[in-house]
Amino acid sequence: MTKDRYTSFHAVYSLSYHIVFCPKYRRPVLAGIEDEVKTLLLEKARELETMPDHLHLSVSSTPAYAPQFVVNQLKGFTSRTLRQRRRWLRSRLPTLWARSYYIGSVGAVSSDTVSNFIANQKNV
Repeated sequence: MTKDRYTSFHAVYSLSYHIVFCPKYRRPVLAGIEDEVKTLLLEKARELETMPDHLHLSVSSTPAYAPQFVVNQLKGFTSRTLRQRRRWLRSRLPTLWARSYYIGSVGAVSSDTVSNFIANQKNV
């Protein structure tokens, strides 16, 4: 069970983000390696859903990290690791992820609601 609020020496916080980012040119290179992507991102992300050409994340963070830092860490780590393990990704794309991304604050919505929304994106 996850906590809704976290504390540090000088702050109480509850920061959750819905993040979406895509491979370069939105190519469907995630098909077939979804489990590997999930395994890599579970080190940093609480919940994940991948589609063939993009992925959705629900991430909680501390106030010490700006949202763009969190996204850049996730994208950099997965790109570096997947391109080392999967040589075909290097020859097919100049970089794994597109520069752009979507990030939205979750707000006062329960984590179950966010989980259901992300899980249902494959059905849309």
